[in-house]
Amino acid sequence: MNAIDIFLRYNRQMMLPEIGEEGQQKLINARVLVIGAGGLGCPVLQYLAAAGVGTIGIVDFDIVEVHNLHRQILYTDKEVGKSKVVTAKEAIQRLNPYATIHVFEEELTGNNAPYIIKDFDFIIDGSDNFKTRYLVNDTCVKLGKPLVYGSILKFEGQVAVFNHNGSKNLRDLFPEPPDPNDVPNCSLNGVLGTLPGVIGTMMAHETLKLIAGLPVLTNQLLIFNTLQWTPNMVTY
Repeated sequence: MNAIDIFLRYNRQMMLPEIGEEGQQKLINARVLVIGAGGLGCPVLQYLAAAGVGTIGIVDFDIVEVHNLHRQILYTDKEVGKSKVVTAKEAIQRLNPYATIHVFEEELTGNNAPYIIKDFDFIIDGSDNFKTRYLVNDTCVKLGKPLVYGSILKFEGQVAVFNHNGSKNLRDLFPEPPDPNDVPNCSLNGVLGTLPGVIGTMMAHETLKLIAGLPVLTNQLLIFNTLQWTPNMVTY
């Protein structure tokens, strides 16, 4: 993109003194990896692409299913049965044809996580299980990558930024993952379709601030109850 195209496309956020031309260039140069193309990943991917993040990676091995459609807004009925990462790439490429999109249609494991994560500057965890969350966290710690974390259940969501400029990580807050049998999940307990949009947008917002060098959540876990609109900040 030339300077005129950049200005025409992004001038509304470039008007912000905190962003400007320098901040927009940081977004264009940024390489961001999104783990999970589900409820959280969909709004994250949309807003990263729309804001001008230049290189985006997507990790997910699932296919689109009917029960995804009420909250995973990148997908429609015609994509049911298709690969999430391929469909997500097509959708966000339409939104921003200037972005470079890399897809990893595979489960994130201890073997492949370091090789996938190492090539990106900022990592976003929108996964839906503790095994993956701790794997992503531990890999980011080893590789020195900042991690934007989010989770949802029913009407409540959590957002945090880990491992940024010496800040703490997930294990400083929760040293060990809980027993999977003791953990509620959306499959059994449900989630209102708009909640991933609210929390995913917050995650994208923190990521854009992170890239631009603006203040972000530091050693803080934001717990946001959308039923009563009551935020609770936990400092750790």
